Amino acid sequence: MSPPRPIPPHPDLDLVSDETVWDGRFALQRVRFRHRRFDGAMSGVLTWELWRRGRAVAVLPYDPRSDRVVLIEQFRLPALAAGVDPLMTEVVAGLCEEGEEAESAARRETAEETGLTPGRMEPITDMLLMQGGCDERMSVFVAEVAAPEANGVFGLAAEEENIRIKVLEAEAAIATATQTRNATATLALLWLGLNRDRLRKEWT
Repeated sequence: MSPPRPIPPHPDLDLVSDETVWDGRFALQRVRFRHRRFDGAMSGVLTWELWRRGRAVAVLPYDPRSDRVVLIEQFRLPALAAGVDPLMTEVVAGLCEEGEEAESAARRETAEETGLTPGRMEPITDMLLMQGGCDERMSVFVAEVAAPEANGVFGLAAEEENIRIKVLEAEAAIATATQTRNATATLALLWLGLNRDRLRKEWT
């Protein structure tokens, strides 16, 4: 495991100490720092834990011809720990490999998690998921696909992935966007609700 990337210098940051306290799959750092307050003075010393996950992608596979979306379902232990149903409905998502561009990662993850080959892709947004404690930066896309007629199970056996696809009419999926309990799925589906007519014209 290589050490986590250094925290970039910033004129409003005084880095007091930076310690890696866990170096498993993702590093966890304990960082002590001061930052410039809105009144111009420096804050007192803060101690934060910083979970280093890096660049990630999420993809909403959309079939503009049949007007259907392909979502996925999988077991999520953190959801159970949070007190919700651990079988989460999500969009395709995954981490970028070292040096991998976001769109390339999005295409790879779509193939791995759904068995589908994306055609045209359009970026939706680039955002932080948990800016209070994690550096994960997520690039979100919509991808043109040919939605299958039947659901199936996919994922990488080497990673013990067990991912079931869920093909829905776009209107029905958009209607349940705020019920997924998954931030990227909610965002992508609400975006589709605003851009669906345009995509159907441009992609068919």
